[in-house]
Amino acid sequence: MKSQTKRPANPKLVLLNKPYGVLSQFTGEDGDQTLKQFIPHNDVYPAGRLDKDSEGLLLLTNDGVYQARLANPKYKVWKTYWVQVEGDPSEEQLEQLRNGVELNDGMTRPAEAFVMPEPMNLWPRTPPVRERKSVPDSWLCLKIREGKNRQVRRMTAHVGLPTLRLIRAAVGPFQLKTMQPGEWRSEPPVW
Repeated sequence: MKSQTKRPANPKLVLLNKPYGVLSQFTGEDGDQTLKQFIPHNDVYPAGRLDKDSEGLLLLTNDGVYQARLANPKYKVWKTYWVQVEGDPSEEQLEQLRNGVELNDGMTRPAEAFVMPEPMNLWPRTPPVRERKSVPDSWLCLKIREGKNRQVRRMTAHVGLPTLRLIRAAVGPFQLKTMQPGEWRSEPPVW
């Protein structure tokens, strides 16, 4: 008989706009910025992660079953990213992203990829993204259903569009909306 994992009596779901330079964990080395500086709850844990040099939506919950469902690639939860890339994407490069690309740890699943305008009301990043007068930059919307280590950055680099800035805008039905870096909000549990 399969054992049932105990679910919390008071399920919590916290959405955070993780700032650039913050670790997706509550502890770190001296001088590291961590989630502890932003989240007042001590009983929630990240469902997935965002690298230190990535920004945007990070979900935290006290429900281990739901945490696994959000983070595990077998559940195919869509994650939406706004990606500032170096260069002007061609249809061929976008098609490569859509079909999946071969990375050193395997083929990525097909993705949704399209050029988008710079997101409205975008906060400034500290430090600012480097600008090169001779090289244009563009914004992509990239939607994936897996989470290999630094996957979006590796995918864009593979097709010749290095990532300059990476912001996660949504995980499944949950969206960043108007939250500014460091802001968080609780959502009613949907499970």
